Amino acid sequence: MLTLIVPGLIWTRQALADLTGDLPLPAFTTLLGRGRLTQRPPLGTAAILAEISGLAAPLPAAALRRFALREHPEEADWLCLDPVRLNFQERSLVVDDPQNLRLTTEEAAALAVALAPTFAELGALEVLAPTRWNLRLSAAAPAFQPLPQAAGRAAAPLPLDAAHAPWRQALNEAQMVLHAHPVNQARQAAGQPVVNSLWPWGGGRLPQPRTATTHDALWSNDPVARGIARLLQIDGTTLPDAFGSAPARRPLAIFDALEQPARSGDAIAWRDELARFEAGWLVPALAALRGGRLGALRLIAPGELAAAELQVGRRDIWKFWRKPRPLAELVAR
Repeated sequence: MLTLIVPGLIWTRQALADLTGDLPLPAFTTLLGRGRLTQRPPLGTAAILAEISGLAAPLPAAALRRFALREHPEEADWLCLDPVRLNFQERSLVVDDPQNLRLTTEEAAALAVALAPTFAELGALEVLAPTRWNLRLSAAAPAFQPLPQAAGRAAAPLPLDAAHAPWRQALNEAQMVLHAHPVNQARQAAGQPVVNSLWPWGGGRLPQPRTATTHDALWSNDPVARGIARLLQIDGTTLPDAFGSAPARRPLAIFDALEQPARSGDAIAWRDELARFEAGWLVPALAALRGGRLGALRLIAPGELAAAELQVGRRDIWKFWRKPRPLAELVAR
């Protein structure tokens, strides 16, 4: 069985019709026609991943990605504290995708050294990767908006309660440190985006799995997902280029290349990635179902307004009387 989680696939029904009406997607439309489509309530990728892996939501992203990138996070509470760029657009501060920063390892290390004293009372700062920083917490932290949900959107201010007060102060001080830092000055002079804030999110400690997984591999470019794979003691690697290019009998794969174009409204890039998804994943999956090498396909499309799930079994493929369905039917009328 192949399970695919595809964030960024769901738009409004009319937008999907407009975006895909002239796009040849024979495998996808055939699978939609032959399979069983279920409308689901709005769910994010993390919530679906927690559901499938038998973990409690919200996922402790900081502890999981440390498990993937470094070592066991021990019996400690961790918090993601990622460098970001808040970009002023139309009277709002928009959270730019951290990957657009393209920070080097040396730049990240220099910034973290300067910022560590600012957060010393809250925890110990650790750089896992240039745009993935963790804080080993000295005490439990309040809840924060997950960065994957905030990216590309207007930044909401922290709540004005006592629990968030030390975090508001530390983040304000961090912004002043970042403004004057030589790394940012050099990046600005070179026309590169600067780091002007940090984003706390994904707090907690490494959980214990509650149930055994039905999958034998979890393929994703997200270290949080790969941390889950290590926790479940299954193969956890980056997403292969195509289905069938990596061995596994029951893989769970997260194809996330549609997410950023969907979030930013880049229709051309989204169509290109959808065509790549069709060619690399759905065409070979359909062929494997027809050839008996794959027993079933489960495709889950998360979304903040709606979500959908498609299940296609081997026998469904031979129901030739079921005609192809357009992608707009992923969304209920």
